[in-house]
Amino acid sequence: MNAIWRAERPALTPMTRDALAAVLAVENDIYEFPWTRGNFLDSLDAGYSCWLYGCGADLLGYAVVMLAVDEAHLLNLSVARAAQGRGHGRALLAELCTVVRDHGARTMLLEVRPSNLAGRALYARAGFLQVGLRRGYYPARDGREDALVLRRAL
Repeated sequence: MNAIWRAERPALTPMTRDALAAVLAVENDIYEFPWTRGNFLDSLDAGYSCWLYGCGADLLGYAVVMLAVDEAHLLNLSVARAAQGRGHGRALLAELCTVVRDHGARTMLLEVRPSNLAGRALYARAGFLQVGLRRGYYPARDGREDALVLRRAL
C-alpha cells in the first residue's frame, strides 16, 4: 500500500531548503513550465509563507504565499500527481487560508491559467471570483497564455 494513503491526517509544515529536492521532483512532474530551484530559494529568502503539505515523510503538496499588509497572494499551490483527485488540493487551500488569515490577511489573490480546468474548479468551489486578466502572463507551448486573476475574502 502506498504510504500516501495512510490514515494519518495530512498537515502543513514550513518549507525548508532541505525539502527542495522533493518539492522540485513534484514540480517537474506536474508542470510543463515548472518553477525552478531558484524560484523556490528566492521565495524562502524573501520570507514568503512557504509550506509543505504531507503525511509523515510523504509530500502530498506545497504552497507559496506572499503576505503583504492585509492581502495574501498565492503564488504556487501544487499537489503531487499520486495524490491528485483525492481532496488534498481543497484541504491544502483551506488550511492555507486559515494560516494567512491568522497572519492578518483579509483577502487572497491568485493567478490561474484558463487552461487549468482542475485549478479553476478548485478555486471556484473555494469561493474565488475572477477580478481581472493578465495578458500573456504564463509561458505556453505556442507563446504565452493569459492568467485569470481571482480573489476571495478570508
